[in-house]
Amino acid sequence: MACPENMYIIGLLMSGVLTDFPRFDLITTMPTELVVLNGSCVQIPCAFNIREEHSQTFNKSKNVFGVWIKQSHIVGPDKVIFNSSKEVNIYQGNITGNMSQKNCTTVFFNVLSSYTNKYYFRIDSTQYRATDNEKFVYINVTELTPKPEMAVLGEIREMTHISINCSAVASCPEHPPKLTWTLPTEFTHEDRLQENPDQTKSVLSTVTFIASYLHNKTNITCTAVYPVGTYNKTSEQTRTLHVLFSPKDTTASISPADPVSVGSCVNLTCAGTANPPVTNFTWFRISGGKTTQVASRQNYTLNVTVGDGGQYYCEARNDLGFGKSQEVKLSITGQYNVINPRIYEIGVKTLGISFLFSFITCFACLRKSKLTNDLEMTDI
Repeated sequence: MACPENMYIIGLLMSGVLTDFPRFDLITTMPTELVVLNGSCVQIPCAFNIREEHSQTFNKSKNVFGVWIKQSHIVGPDKVIFNSSKEVNIYQGNITGNMSQKNCTTVFFNVLSSYTNKYYFRIDSTQYRATDNEKFVYINVTELTPKPEMAVLGEIREMTHISINCSAVASCPEHPPKLTWTLPTEFTHEDRLQENPDQTKSVLSTVTFIASYLHNKTNITCTAVYPVGTYNKTSEQTRTLHVLFSPKDTTASISPADPVSVGSCVNLTCAGTANPPVTNFTWFRISGGKTTQVASRQNYTLNVTVGDGGQYYCEARNDLGFGKSQEVKLSITGQYNVINPRIYEIGVKTLGISFLFSFITCFACLRKSKLTNDLEMTDI
């Protein structure tokens, strides 16, 4: 059997005598928190609904006023900071929403650090009064300028049109922040005041530009300028661009660069920039109008022979393409001192035969001339 005390409480609950449990006669919709700069203004998006059994009473009411209560839902002279029925209030403000359309949007001006607190909304009229005891907005007044929000940038391919968004809260839509951009290239931008899902406002700026490989690892900055009274407060957000591109600025070099002798050591180096990095280097030699692949590595070392002279160039490749270097010349000195023995032998034999042939021809001519002289003397 239940205790008499418990039976008494159950009876009160059933009879509705206990009034500590909220009836939710007023249901408000507003943001959970608003961050406001000290000295600025704040707009509280606010809407409300009336329970069906009280809707007729509200509709018939005249001179419906909005009341804002600080810290607690309990009405008290030290808690009510604003009442739209009064010309003078603790907080300077205005209900900008149409109360007859259940819009209780309110603006407070010249917000101070001491305003940091939670706030409840109440309807006050001769026929209907109600407070939403459960729902409140927390106003956080700060000296720190809110940073603009810019999306984390992923990898971007070169030569593509890029659009990047930056947004900044506009707690005071009458004096919204101005967004400016700092980019390493020419750009266009478009700004607009937008409404967020919780009915608060923010400024959205969209910047558009064409990505270049020169932009890789450079910064892009969005700066928010907030007007506060007679001066401005600024904050910024910076992101680093990551641009994907095929190999660029590919170069080939030879060390030593001066003409070298046969048998010496020469280093050929291929260099370039790319993102992702170069995965393959290839060397080519041009000689006698013919191009030949000679190596597949970045640094190519060779011991110079007679046939190594000519023009050299390299190619650097990654997944996005390749880059080709200018040609560099490998010059070889002292080639005339190195003669193939077989060629020397052939040359000597040819020279000997030529000398012999000349000697015989000369001898024959002399012989013929002597015979002619002898005949002439005989005839005499």
